[in-house]
Amino acid sequence: MATRKKVKAKPKRRKALAKRPAARRKVVKRARKPARKAPARRAAPKVARRKVVKRRAPKPRPAAAPEPAAPGERIGVVTHFYGEPSVAIVKLETGMLRVGDTIHIRGHTTDFSQRVASLQVEHAPVDEVGPDDDFGVRVEQHVREHDVVYKVTS
Repeated sequence: MATRKKVKAKPKRRKALAKRPAARRKVVKRARKPARKAPARRAAPKVARRKVVKRRAPKPRPAAAPEPAAPGERIGVVTHFYGEPSVAIVKLETGMLRVGDTIHIRGHTTDFSQRVASLQVEHAPVDEVGPDDDFGVRVEQHVREHDVVYKVTS
């Protein structure tokens, strides 16, 4: 059996004695002289004058441009848009929509017409959709939520 070397124990550190805190001197504050106040200035009494106000006639405002007529029957609203496959999800409110119909999509920055090439309901291709259906349609341009979808009647 191998014998182990004895390791010398390190001497323990002694704690330093606590020092008394230094006595603090009290600082005597000198009283300051009060600041001089400026004498109160009084405004001279004003003479009552009647002001003459010139009123101008209001400028005629241009009439708001009338909103262009709807391109067809409103059938639904875009609820979502997927940019990579360029597909719009539309909530159909009224009417029927079939493959081959022409739709017009109009919104704040959107305004274009196209032919419906494909319709899908829950990733399954369908030929027509009815009221209260959510369906996907491939679109040619970028559309946004809340854009209105019209069915163009010819």
